Amino acid sequence: MVSVINTVDTSHEDMIHDAQMDYYGTRLATCSSDRSVKIFDVRNGGQILIADLRGHEGPVWQVAWAHPMYGNILASCSYDRKVIIWKEENGTWEKTYEYTGHDSSVNSVCWAPQDYGLILACGSSDGAISLLSYTGDGQWEVKKIGNAHTIGCNAVSWAPAVVPGSLLDQPSGQKPNYIKRFASGGCDNLIKIWKEEDGQWKEEQKLEAHSDWVRDVAWAPSIGLPTSTIASCSQDGRVFIWTCDDASSNSWSPKLLHKFNDVVWHVSWSITANILAVSGGDNKVTLWKESVDGQWACISDVNKGQGAVSAVTEGQQNEQ
Repeated sequence: MVSVINTVDTSHEDMIHDAQMDYYGTRLATCSSDRSVKIFDVRNGGQILIADLRGHEGPVWQVAWAHPMYGNILASCSYDRKVIIWKEENGTWEKTYEYTGHDSSVNSVCWAPQDYGLILACGSSDGAISLLSYTGDGQWEVKKIGNAHTIGCNAVSWAPAVVPGSLLDQPSGQKPNYIKRFASGGCDNLIKIWKEEDGQWKEEQKLEAHSDWVRDVAWAPSIGLPTSTIASCSQDGRVFIWTCDDASSNSWSPKLLHKFNDVVWHVSWSITANILAVSGGDNKVTLWKESVDGQWACISDVNKGQGAVSAVTEGQQNEQ
C-alpha cells in the first residue's frame, strides 16, 4: 500500500513542472510557469520556504540537485533558453552561473554521477545537448552536441557510474574503467545513448519503439549487476523498459510496460531501481514493479493533487 506522507502548498502562481528532493530527502525544490524556483525544508513533515529564486524570464521546466559533496547546488532550465546554476553560500541562495548557449527552450537538466565531477547535461528544443563541466575558480567548460535530436531534445539522463557486471567480477583493488554515458529523448521519437571517447561525445546507439515525441528517459540506478535498464515515455502514451544484458554487444531490447490513454510526461526510478513512478496527462502518478516472471504490474495509483490512494485492480493492470 502506498500512502501520501506530505503535501506541500508551494504558493506557486502557475503550473508546477518539476519537484525534486535533495540527496538527504530534507529539501524540496520546485519550479513553475510563474518563472520561479522555490526551495522548501520538508523535514518532519514540515514545509518551510527557504528560498524563492528569481532569474528566469519564462516557464521553468526542470530542476536538478547536484551531489552534496559539491555543496548545496541546484540547476534549473527554462523556456527563456537559459540554464541557471544556483548555490547556497552561508545560508543564502545565489545565482553562481548562467548558461545562455542555446537558441531555444532548455527542457531538461541532469547532473552526472558525482564520480565524474560537477557535470551538467542540458537538452534543448534547438536540437542540441550541452555539457557544462565545472573546472574550478567559478569557471565552467562547455561542450555541445549539435543536432543531437532533430526538432528538439526533451530529456537527458546519465548512466550510473557503475560498470555493468562489476558486482560479480570486479578484480579487487583495481579502479574500474568508467565510460561516461547518458541517454536522451527527443522530438524525432528516438532515444539516443551517448558515450564519451577521447574527450568527445559520440552517438553510441539509437533506440526506436515510440511513435511520437519521447517526453522523458530515466536510466536506472545500478549496483553492478550485468543488466542495464532505461525507462522511456512518450506523447504516444506508451512506457517502455529497455534492457541491455551484454555491455559488449550493446544491444537493447524494449518491453512495453503499459499503454496509457494520454501523454506520459515523466518516468522516475526508486533509488533501488525496483519501482518505477510514471506520471501522465491523466493527472495520475502510478507506481510499477517487476514481478519474478519479468512482468510489470501496477502496485499503486496516486491521483495527483489528492491525498487519496486507490488500489489498482487486476483488470486495470491488464489493459495493455
